Amino acid sequence: MQLIELHILQSFPVSCLNRDDVGAPKTAVFGGCSRARISSQCLKRAARLHAQEISPRFKGTRTRYLPPLFLAALKSAGMEEEEAAKASAAICELFSKKDGKKEDQVTTAVFLSPKEIEEIAEQVAAGVDPKKAMKKANRLDAADISLFGRMVANDASLNVEGSAMFSHALSTHKAANEVDFYSSVDDYKRGDAENEDAGAGMIGTLEYTSAVYYRYVALNLDMLLDDAHLAPLNPEERKEVVESFLKAAVMAVPGARKNSMNANTLPVEVLAVYKSRGQPIQLVNAFEKPVKPKAGEGLVQPSVEAMMAELENLEKLWGVKHDEEIRLSEQGLHGLLEGMLRHVN
Repeated sequence: MQLIELHILQSFPVSCLNRDDVGAPKTAVFGGCSRARISSQCLKRAARLHAQEISPRFKGTRTRYLPPLFLAALKSAGMEEEEAAKASAAICELFSKKDGKKEDQVTTAVFLSPKEIEEIAEQVAAGVDPKKAMKKANRLDAADISLFGRMVANDASLNVEGSAMFSHALSTHKAANEVDFYSSVDDYKRGDAENEDAGAGMIGTLEYTSAVYYRYVALNLDMLLDDAHLAPLNPEERKEVVESFLKAAVMAVPGARKNSMNANTLPVEVLAVYKSRGQPIQLVNAFEKPVKPKAGEGLVQPSVEAMMAELENLEKLWGVKHDEEIRLSEQGLHGLLEGMLRHVN
């Protein structure tokens, strides 16, 4: 398996980047102690949305609102409203069951590309059976489907296995959520004789955390470049997809509480490796024993040292081999991307 792997260390200040069912930052127990956590699903979505901002090749839309999308496409293809509505319902039924309570939705979100929707609509408007039209539609304008994968509830032949792998991000050290007490001040409560209860119009609490996280992202190049994924693109187009994905994976930050707790930072270190064969291997066990701050150094430096020591240990004990290793701190983002793209054909 040809692999590009990213081992990312990133320090976030006061934040709640990924919330659980009660609005608190997600956590996990690792190495016998509580860690701050950001789920892989959260990181994938952040990377996908960021990639859409930097590359026109990321156009996928995952939604339950299939009926209005296909209705509009069928009408654009020349069908009348009533006929288009029937055809839209037939197409949507092939992707997922109709929502019994909401006519404009299906029960399961489906990941589709604009070109795919357009081509299916054009074929159906021309008299082609919807099921046959689905099989032939081109989805290469949405490279994110090849990277992140999709599952089609009603037709497994349309499933796409994602070529990108994300782990849950864990803090490199012991971390606990803290509680913030806040108040919303009422501007009309002046505290005079008429307003004896001067002060907040509302008070409350919410949880937050701050941590140095280890993140792992891998890209299976063999899968990404096969016939079921991006093989039909030319080499330069494939390199553009990989570059945009790697850049997004490194730079994307989940958007939860982005205004009230803006925590946008960039990684403090990224180790990028390419191997022509092997299996994906994280370096998370570098932090099974939680790192502790050194005097005057904080948590970043000991985290970097622990990660590099784990890499050396894997190479020594297990013979793990990399064709190329590049550190962000030594070559910068441009050098890191350039080094990895040399291996994309």
